Amino acid sequence: MGFSDLLDRMLGRSAPADDRLTLPAPPTAQDVQDALASTEELLASTALPSVVVARGTRVIDTARDTLPRLEKLSGSDLGYTLVATATDYLPEAIGAYQRLPRRYADTRPVDGAKTSLMVLVDQLDLLGLTMDRVFDAVYRQDARELVAQGRFIAEKFGSSGSGGSLRVTDAEHAPVPSAPSQTPTAADGDDAPQSGAVTPLAPPTGGAR
Repeated sequence: MGFSDLLDRMLGRSAPADDRLTLPAPPTAQDVQDALASTEELLASTALPSVVVARGTRVIDTARDTLPRLEKLSGSDLGYTLVATATDYLPEAIGAYQRLPRRYADTRPVDGAKTSLMVLVDQLDLLGLTMDRVFDAVYRQDARELVAQGRFIAEKFGSSGSGGSLRVTDAEHAPVPSAPSQTPTAADGDDAPQSGAVTPLAPPTGGAR
């Protein structure tokens, strides 16, 4: 509090009104999601040409796929492009076309030889390409982190690493005990079963006492 403010309080004078400009809060992820849902309803409820619906849906789907990274993109050009496309560029482009009479929009040239429909299609194609680039740029960083983590694991646990090995060599296998010898004795003959052996044709030796 400054001296002038203290003096105003002592003299009972009212403080001057705060003339500072208050900026609105930036759109949140929910705001962007609501804008995309509203545009999607517009595409479904209005009898728009299929070329408009397909291109508008492409932009909406790509924006939705990128939306989970909005907080990470805060303050960047990519984040601004995502928010502006969802809340401004896309709905305004479709709305401007919708406000025109269909016959005028689809038949009357307004930009050289292009009709309003052609102009809108060009705009939607550009927005779709832009959102594809934003999507790739956002998740390419995540892919790089995955590759770096994979290389770290390979160096840590691979054959060239010093932190250990996940491979099991022949020397590390547990020894397998050899089977007991079943060679018949000369007294028993070649076809005689071993002592104590059980065969399908003979009961065990050593009957009941």
